[in-house]
Amino acid sequence: MSNTLTGLIPTLYNALDVVSRELVGFIPAVSSDMTFERAAKGQTVTSPVAPASVASDINPAVTPPNDGDQNIGSVSMTITKARRVPVRWNGEEKKGLDNNGASFNVIFRDQIAQAMRTLTNEVESDLAGLSRYASRAYGTPGTAPFSTNLSDTAQVRKILSDNGAPLGDLQTVIDTSAGANMRTLTQLSKANESSDTSLLRRGVLLDVHGFAIRESAQIQTLSSGTGALATTNTAGYPIGSTAITLASAGTGTILNGDFITFAGDTNKYAVASGDTDASNGGTITLAAPGLRKAISAAATAITVVSASTRNMSFARSAIALATRAPALPPQGDSAVDRQIITDAVSGLSFEIAMYAQYRQMQYEVSLAWGVAAVKPDHIAVLLG
Repeated sequence: MSNTLTGLIPTLYNALDVVSRELVGFIPAVSSDMTFERAAKGQTVTSPVAPASVASDINPAVTPPNDGDQNIGSVSMTITKARRVPVRWNGEEKKGLDNNGASFNVIFRDQIAQAMRTLTNEVESDLAGLSRYASRAYGTPGTAPFSTNLSDTAQVRKILSDNGAPLGDLQTVIDTSAGANMRTLTQLSKANESSDTSLLRRGVLLDVHGFAIRESAQIQTLSSGTGALATTNTAGYPIGSTAITLASAGTGTILNGDFITFAGDTNKYAVASGDTDASNGGTITLAAPGLRKAISAAATAITVVSASTRNMSFARSAIALATRAPALPPQGDSAVDRQIITDAVSGLSFEIAMYAQYRQMQYEVSLAWGVAAVKPDHIAVLLG
């Protein structure tokens, strides 16, 4: 059968250019494995992870140094979603548009753009949802970062540095409120103070404190548990402890993904395993690397950080994204043609298929993907 989508390729790429302007911050910031291979929902795929590079001095010699070998790691992820967006036209509809002077290709382009936008935003949202697997947090709930200066990224860099994260490829993804604050900082927008006119002239977010700063429309604002007046037991816990037992006091709950503080310690710790009734004791587990300050052998008050916007800072290798074309049976299906279209900005490769029906045609934009927090202790949240 002839390649019936060929005539629509310019329209499809035109639609892709529209979608590429969306606020997509996480997809280009994470470690990604995007191939044209097919995978089924629930299937486990293995993605390679390159290690951090090591530099050495240049020493002239007769032969080059005998080095450069690396142990390439891997991470296994589950394809958790296989999603599609359909667009259907019948002959009467298309003929009516063309007879009235309206261009079918213009409307079809916009429909494909919206389909790609929908799937891109779902992938971006899934990556933003990994904030619940972060190690620690910095910032004040309800106050967008960068309101007065750039100290916020300095503080999250400290968290990642203390946790041993590789510092060569750091990423920070923020919402538009934090982005607006950053754009109005005079030390960035005044060319004589920033030594760079890109933010002033083009609105480009700069690299700050070693972070590539990006914006995303999918940054999440999460609620928190209702725990109040909870305390630890009197066992005492050294630095690095992750399992903390509560005394049978307090009210409400401490939930997985909450951030908490302990009296006398300003660190905001992520709860990796919670869903604990604070009134009945129980144990909560902190995300690695655990306590940064020891808890004495006395009942120590626990405070649950209130609902907050979860901007994220992380080493690129800490978060992984795998995308595939959705699975097909070995015999194929009833599609008369299909194409893979790759977005040069986000890197996502969408499959576009065309299904011939009775006097009408259905087009389908689809993608399968999975996300994973590979190294939680290399992820920090910047609260807002």
